[in-house]
Amino acid sequence: MDTGFWHLRWERGEIGFHENQVNPALIEHLGILDLAKGSRLFLPLCGKTLDIAWLLSQGYRIVGAELSSLAVNELFQSMDLTPDINPVGKLLCYSATNIDIWVGDIFDVSSNMLGAVDAVYDRAALVALPEEMRQRYAFHLTALTHGAPQLLISYEYDQRLYDGPPFSVREKELKRYYGENYLLKHMAQEKIAGGFKGKVEAAITTWLLWGGAP
Repeated sequence: MDTGFWHLRWERGEIGFHENQVNPALIEHLGILDLAKGSRLFLPLCGKTLDIAWLLSQGYRIVGAELSSLAVNELFQSMDLTPDINPVGKLLCYSATNIDIWVGDIFDVSSNMLGAVDAVYDRAALVALPEEMRQRYAFHLTALTHGAPQLLISYEYDQRLYDGPPFSVREKELKRYYGENYLLKHMAQEKIAGGFKGKVEAAITTWLLWGGAP
């Protein structure tokens, strides 16, 4: 799976991963991060998620990373914002009041570019990546954010019956990726009505990761 895969998905409108509502787990569990208003959250592989507008409305600042410029243009249009767009290295930075989105490969985003963040909200990033990329992503994300706490949403299903994305990422795998730098707390699990993609029983699992490296 390369960058072309995701560009093609956005160009074709094959974005079943995009939710047409604010994620219920975000609303229910964001408070566990105990963030002050004005705190800055990082959303990796953010797409055009409605979660961003909701977080802004709650008084938070947002920084995101997204491969597709098409997605980011639609994100700003949906919020009726006209961003400043500036090239930085291999990336473009789209900026408006309280929001910065880095457009390009997340592995090209540096901690200096990102700036300080108070927490990470990973709804669809880790689970979008194939297994051979997930460890690299986890290391990069931890270094990029200096071990900021994370609210992470994952899927669990029998991947023999359906091969993602999004992929099934269970507790054992999460601990392999993040256990060296974080403590993991299982917050909730909810079965998906009708199963995943209508093909296989599945659940959405919410995790808190905290205690990261300084």
